[in-house]
Amino acid sequence: MTSAGKQPSHSNPVREGLFQSLDVLTAGEDVSATTTLDPTSGFEENLLFKSLENTREPSLDPRISLREEFRPTEDEIDETLPHRFGHLIFGRGREKSSRAEKGAKEDEPIYIEFGPENEHNPMNFGNNKKWVITAIACFSTLLAFTASTASSYNPGFGSMMRDLNCTEFQATIGLSVYALGFGIIPLVTASFSEEFGRLPLYIGSGIGFLLMYMMIALAPNIQTVLIARFIQGACGSTGATMVGGTIADIWSPKERGLPMSYFALAAVGGTGLGPIFAGWIEMNSKLEWKWIQWIQMIICGAYVIILFFFMKETRSSILLTRIAKKLRKNTEDHRYRARVEDERASLKTLIWISCTRPVHLLFTEPVVLGFSLWIGFSWGILYCLIESVSGVFTTLHHFNVGETGTIFATLVIASVLGFTTNLFQEKLYQRNFPSRGPEARLYLACVAAVLIPAGMFIYAWSSLPGVPWIALAIGITIFFWGIFIVYLAVFSYLADCYGPFASSALAGQSLARNLSATAFPLFTTQMYRNLNYKWANTLFGILASLMIPIPFILFFYGPTIRMKSKFSRAVMTAT
Repeated sequence: MTSAGKQPSHSNPVREGLFQSLDVLTAGEDVSATTTLDPTSGFEENLLFKSLENTREPSLDPRISLREEFRPTEDEIDETLPHRFGHLIFGRGREKSSRAEKGAKEDEPIYIEFGPENEHNPMNFGNNKKWVITAIACFSTLLAFTASTASSYNPGFGSMMRDLNCTEFQATIGLSVYALGFGIIPLVTASFSEEFGRLPLYIGSGIGFLLMYMMIALAPNIQTVLIARFIQGACGSTGATMVGGTIADIWSPKERGLPMSYFALAAVGGTGLGPIFAGWIEMNSKLEWKWIQWIQMIICGAYVIILFFFMKETRSSILLTRIAKKLRKNTEDHRYRARVEDERASLKTLIWISCTRPVHLLFTEPVVLGFSLWIGFSWGILYCLIESVSGVFTTLHHFNVGETGTIFATLVIASVLGFTTNLFQEKLYQRNFPSRGPEARLYLACVAAVLIPAGMFIYAWSSLPGVPWIALAIGITIFFWGIFIVYLAVFSYLADCYGPFASSALAGQSLARNLSATAFPLFTTQMYRNLNYKWANTLFGILASLMIPIPFILFFYGPTIRMKSKFSRAVMTAT
């Protein structure tokens, strides 16, 4: 290996300070360098400088084999994205020939990593900063991106059908296409957030989400609404798939329970808040469906403003890449690099891994596949239940739109119950993690596997005229209590198992979850008409019962299953 301490012929105080701390690399050892750099140089203290043999970077996709001949050269490492895109389309000139063609071997790179106490490592952010980031991310899930927007759409059907001269089925498609965009787009964006950073995606999707409220409110026909709902779902997917990754970026597994609980509270509880306010807005003849959109747009606008001022980049590999670029610029030495830059230098490779990783995880990782089937089916039932509540309470108990919307307060109650019981789950996790590992997240998930069909059976057999409406509300609450626990378990468990790839793993399960949410509402009305509410929901309860074994299998056999996974094994051995 070429000496990492080799210095150029010309003098550079910044470089000299660095190389004094790097001589040990000639022996192939690691060094924690508290550098002697000028404070105005912009470099970070407490960095680790490592050779290739001693570099362990869990953010590298284990499907990629980065042999020396494919490693980016010193000229290629700082190429801009447009230049790399041009090379992808037109190929490289002769000056970009391989090392073998050059007949000379370049100096071995010096890889940088965060030291254990580096304050710029997202894991070492102060608690106040971590909670601000977590609060903004959860706010995106609560109101600005996902939960309330998905569920507040239905209460406006009456005035929308009148104003746009559309059928109820056409209006219902807006619920489905939102979920479709929500499920498909993260297959690309989730991995790109892991390659280019979280913050650009938060900002871009936030602005897009904001504009779609306007497009819906000003829509002259139902077709425009459907297009806007699809785009809004695509932008809103950030509020689910990426928030879990953001939390995994800044909180260690032992600290992650409470932040994930707030995330689940925002996702499931927010689903209940949407119809509550939307129902009463629809009741006001001066407001109706358009103002459901305008009010949410105002809230989303406040979110976007907050985002610009307080949200920070949390992807550690992105921050390391920026530091490496500063080192190369200030030292005029191109050997300094973050390990992930080797992966990203090839735009063709970058696009391939970004577009295929979520699907690859979904279909090759039993953990992701099992949880995706479970939460996917449960989410489909959730959308059917949202669709059926109006008919059940209007037909059987003669509720108006506002009163029917208020029934969704049961989701908020269920979320509070789920949040409270998760405190017990967190105690079990802290106590049993040393012996059980990530599977210690699944104690209450096993209980939730029973709660979901139980709640659906209660809801089904309370759908009779002589049964008080409160029985229906109890069934909904129990069902959503189970949904909350499952949702939280899925996100926490996958974040623990897949670490840097959490967003991709969550995008894989999001695909299954939202494809179910896309399909189920399309046949809900016909199904309830043909089978009636009691038997249709009984069928859902039976199918939910068949899914009960999934968390038990993962609870008892999870370690064996995970050790057969390249991705999970790479993450677990690096932590």
